Amino acid sequence: MSKTPFIYLRAKQGREAEASSHDNSLPAESHELWTALVIHLRWAPDLPMSLFLQNLDEHNALFGKLSALEEVIAQATAALTSALQQDNKIMFCGNGGSAADSQHLAAEFTGRFIQDRAPLAAIALSTDSSTLTCISNDYAFDQVFLRQVQALGKKGDCLVGISTSGNSNNVILAMEYARTSGITTIGLLGRDGGKLVELCDISIVVPSTTTARIQEAHILIGHTLCGAVEIALELVEK
Repeated sequence: MSKTPFIYLRAKQGREAEASSHDNSLPAESHELWTALVIHLRWAPDLPMSLFLQNLDEHNALFGKLSALEEVIAQATAALTSALQQDNKIMFCGNGGSAADSQHLAAEFTGRFIQDRAPLAAIALSTDSSTLTCISNDYAFDQVFLRQVQALGKKGDCLVGISTSGNSNNVILAMEYARTSGITTIGLLGRDGGKLVELCDISIVVPSTTTARIQEAHILIGHTLCGAVEIALELVEK
């Protein structure tokens, strides 16, 4: 059985790390590479552990501020619950990581979150590659969400636009149309809310300028909304 080298990293006094190799039977070229890596870690003890701890510090600092969003999250919960009670649906849209969040949160509603319950009507507008490429190619990328909302949206629905900057133009166009069509608009935003903050009936603005931290908060908030809607609809036990 061949042996594989590994690094043992141990947190030391919260910031330092130690590295040691546990295999002396490596080929010469691998041994040289491995020695260089171990030396690098010994001379740079803050890598990679300090990056994790730095991110964790930023995460904890931000999440300590999110209690200020409780009221607006309750408003969003009420809007989503009302839409579903009236046999309407929730639509999610966003770009990049926010597109992934849209798909993730839609799945929590249509599948299940924690407990078994009836499926809830939700759809991510970022998942159909044929639709996205067709609209982008034949019209413009700015219209990829707008045309889907025009086709699928109806009065009483909710559109949740996710944007860490608040300035995603394709989300803005979809939100503008939704507001004129009786569709409730909810923004999961970051930084200062950008242009979208004025286009949303309900704006949930994460107070951070770091995209990764904003996305982490968006998932917490999205999970909270899903769980709160389930409870409000009396589909699960508290």
